[in-house]
Amino acid sequence: MTAYTVRVAAGPEDREACFAVRKEVFVAEQRVPEDIEYDAHDAEDAGTVHVLAVRADGVPLGTGRLLHGAAAADRTGGDLTVGSLGRLAVTRDARGLGVGVALVRAIEDAARDRGLAAVDLHAQTHALGFYERLGYEAYGAEFLDAGIPHRSMRRDLRS
Repeated sequence: MTAYTVRVAAGPEDREACFAVRKEVFVAEQRVPEDIEYDAHDAEDAGTVHVLAVRADGVPLGTGRLLHGAAAADRTGGDLTVGSLGRLAVTRDARGLGVGVALVRAIEDAARDRGLAAVDLHAQTHALGFYERLGYEAYGAEFLDAGIPHRSMRRDLRS
């Protein structure tokens, strides 16, 4: 089994590792245009929480981010008590090791630390089962994001 840790990204090197994973998974594998993969929420002073999974030898395995407060409002229907989980990506070699689950739980912990009551996300439809197993419930109609079918999902953190 591969040993890894998950932590909140701290400093420029961690943030660059997060962006490298996203480039590998979203841009290279899924062909998401690079100019829409990165946004204003990735700026160093955006207040976004990035989490990073790193193998024991320092190789990045996965990432995700939490938007909260005003930054999440357009994704949560304006509800400032709800955070938005997004940009969850696990490298091909790390899939099946539990990295995705560990990243989601770390983002939920960060949301709780900020007093949030729930977390929303936009799941690629092929990943609905993954999120359902973690307690998320789908709502609303399917929609396209970057040409990929998605559904909105939410998990209440108070229960």
